[in-house]
Amino acid sequence: MDVVFPDIPLYRGWGAPVRLEADARGLEVIHGSVPRDLNGAWYRCGPDRQYPPMTKEDVFIDGEGMVHMFRFDDGYVDYRCRWVRTERFLLQEKARRSLFGRYRNRYTNDPSVEGKNQGTANTSVVWHGKKLLVLKEDSLPMEVDPETLETRAHWDFDGGLDAVSFTAHPKIDFHTNEMLGFSYQARGDATRDFVFVIVGADGKVVHRMGFDMPYPGMVHDFAITDTHIIVPFFPLITDLATIKRGGPYYQWYHDKQSWYAVFPRRGRSSDIRWFHGPAISAGHMMNAHNEGSKLHLDLCLYNGNCFEFFPSYDGAPFKGSPPLLTRLTFDLEGRSETFESRLLQEAPCEMPKTDDRFQGKPYRFGFTICRPPNALAGSMGLGAIGRIDHSNGELRTWVPGSDSGVQEPNFVVKPGAPEGEGYLLTLVNRLAENRSELAILDAKRIEDGPLAVLKIPVRVRSTFHGMFVPDSALQTGRYTA
Repeated sequence: MDVVFPDIPLYRGWGAPVRLEADARGLEVIHGSVPRDLNGAWYRCGPDRQYPPMTKEDVFIDGEGMVHMFRFDDGYVDYRCRWVRTERFLLQEKARRSLFGRYRNRYTNDPSVEGKNQGTANTSVVWHGKKLLVLKEDSLPMEVDPETLETRAHWDFDGGLDAVSFTAHPKIDFHTNEMLGFSYQARGDATRDFVFVIVGADGKVVHRMGFDMPYPGMVHDFAITDTHIIVPFFPLITDLATIKRGGPYYQWYHDKQSWYAVFPRRGRSSDIRWFHGPAISAGHMMNAHNEGSKLHLDLCLYNGNCFEFFPSYDGAPFKGSPPLLTRLTFDLEGRSETFESRLLQEAPCEMPKTDDRFQGKPYRFGFTICRPPNALAGSMGLGAIGRIDHSNGELRTWVPGSDSGVQEPNFVVKPGAPEGEGYLLTLVNRLAENRSELAILDAKRIEDGPLAVLKIPVRVRSTFHGMFVPDSALQTGRYTA
């Protein structure tokens, strides 16, 4: 059978599948120089298509996981990428074709893979407990070798996570070296089970609690503070009858409310304080923190459905809206079950990050991909890297140039330095030339442009999330705040 990808917009130009594993020792520096104090591994992960999909439709969040590593060593940068060899990948490799159908819908798969794991490991990478875990919220983490990127096995925290999946957005507390995470639809498709866990520095689960979600929805991200957990539930809901008919895994319910579970870090289900509000959504949280009895949650908020390819359950047309950095405030001493909302930044932005030492704490700086302030009115393109100063609302940006895009930035901590002093790493998409670059920015002065730009000899089609792991953490398994 010929391998022929369908001619759809997703696969044209920059979106064309790469399907390539690569090694490059010593990336070429084409501007500036690599800071000599930048030593460690930068891991990223994203989807690529191993074979053409079973149907002529596809969504950009599907596809087999490809993990990327940029190894920084005394001014040199090496590059490596490898497929994550999940059960799905291996089954398709043997069959030489796609065997899994519509996104997350097991009822559209080839009969030969009934009951097999359809996880893709294509969303994020985290280093914790001396394990490099590649994550996708549809399944358990996949462990890979931190140097070779060779796939090892699924990881369930030595049996400590009694669930079918784990979030792609765990939070690591640099002060306790704990990892906080969760599973939603934890007992399988369309179940309302939610499981929250805290994993100690040794990789063992030290706290677990479970409760029922308001509905079997998508929970892509959550937030932590020093004392509490905030879990948002937006009405992108899985309906079992719909997926059994071959329909979309999620549908938007514009007539349902959003819900927010707020509970102590080591609380019980009886400790949950529920808040609710209009049908809004968000993919990613920037941060959250305490202020007296109030908890502030900063997130990239959409006024409605954030995913056009997950339609309304009743056929209502999709109404797009830009993601705007917004603060939701929950008062734990107040009697209200609703929350306050305040716009923090008018420029649309996504993929938010902070100085990792300040996750869950009062903070000043956030970093995003964003629309530059001088963009044409109505433009939706998020083609700049932004630094937001919450003390005065100032947005500073770096734009890589025309016909170019950027991928999520990652902050590199300088131990002992004040908040926000460090480096930002980002991949640059040179769209017209169909090639990739690695840019290193001074996080305090991103508007000055890169300290260094390196040429990547292969196109890095898409990475969603990742993290920089300093040499010290690679060796000890612990981070330094």
